[in-house]
Amino acid sequence: MNKPLATSPDGFEEPAVELARPKLTYPFETAPRPGEAVDVAPGVKWLRMPLGGALAFINVWAIEDKTPEGGDGWAIVDTGMGGSDTMQAWRKAFGESLAGRTVTRVFVTHMHPDHIGMAGWLTRKFQCRLWISRLEFLMCRSLAADTGREAPPDALEFYKAAGWDAEAIETYRARFGGFGRALHALPDSYRRLSDGDEVTIGEHVWRVVVGSGHSPEHACLYCPDLKLMISGDQVLPRISSNVSVFPTEPDGDPLTDWLTSLARIKTKIPDDVLVLPAHNDPFHGLHARIDHLIAGHERGLARLRALIAEPRRAVDVFHVLFRRKIDGNLLGMATGEGVAHLNCLIARGQAVRTRDDEGVDWYRAA
Repeated sequence: MNKPLATSPDGFEEPAVELARPKLTYPFETAPRPGEAVDVAPGVKWLRMPLGGALAFINVWAIEDKTPEGGDGWAIVDTGMGGSDTMQAWRKAFGESLAGRTVTRVFVTHMHPDHIGMAGWLTRKFQCRLWISRLEFLMCRSLAADTGREAPPDALEFYKAAGWDAEAIETYRARFGGFGRALHALPDSYRRLSDGDEVTIGEHVWRVVVGSGHSPEHACLYCPDLKLMISGDQVLPRISSNVSVFPTEPDGDPLTDWLTSLARIKTKIPDDVLVLPAHNDPFHGLHARIDHLIAGHERGLARLRALIAEPRRAVDVFHVLFRRKIDGNLLGMATGEGVAHLNCLIARGQAVRTRDDEGVDWYRAA
């Protein structure tokens, strides 16, 4: 799996479909500045870590926990992008808003660098365990191993098939292998999170609810007692998480995984939770947001199917899926998501793909 060219894989924007936004409510008037914290529930704090690019920050969470010796500490959920700015924000938080307490363990929802980037630093600093699902841990290690490696032929073939020109492919070559530079080296061991696990953190039990599509085995955390859901990137209130096909699995259908996961989460987690997302602000209205996300992608698929009445390449379909113009910085992300929608139509029997003599794939409605 090769990283898209965009600076973050977490969110893109709402699909280019005309749907009324759900009526979500946001209970907090102010958000924390980097290194500061806001209480969102008893024993649960909201922090933000800086990011470069349009997203600007990622939300991370500190939950009151106990050390094995019975002392007071914090379980951290998600960590921010690796780098000195994030490290400085964490040091400020530990010295001030987190009251100098130790970290008992580090939970990571999934393997994207803004979520796992500081996990190695935190687990080494506090001599604690990383908790993460197996596929996310192994995929992260695999991607980190690409650092310094040349772009493989399969990846170049994939993007050529999508319709990239020579300049875009050369840019991809130059940028390939940067994943590992956005994170501190992972610990060599971890504690596995699996769907349905119940984990006691401090005084409360949190249930693991796994989703897929945005990443292989994304772990959300749901606390019935506190009526909280830490959603990571699985459900975001104002942007739609990127769902992409990558060169390592060119025939994959992550969009079906994504839509199925969203529908399943709606059956597993009640609507009265406060959702704690990785981006934007905490909100109420989980079920309405899930319905809106599913409907938006279904409308996008319908528009895409109409477009490919005449054969199109992946790079020809962006305007029916995204509102913004796709420049070089967004090309990788847009291509991955475009192919995901096209592969979903193929899986539904609504499209077919043929490759021409130049190695370019053309899609048309079945």
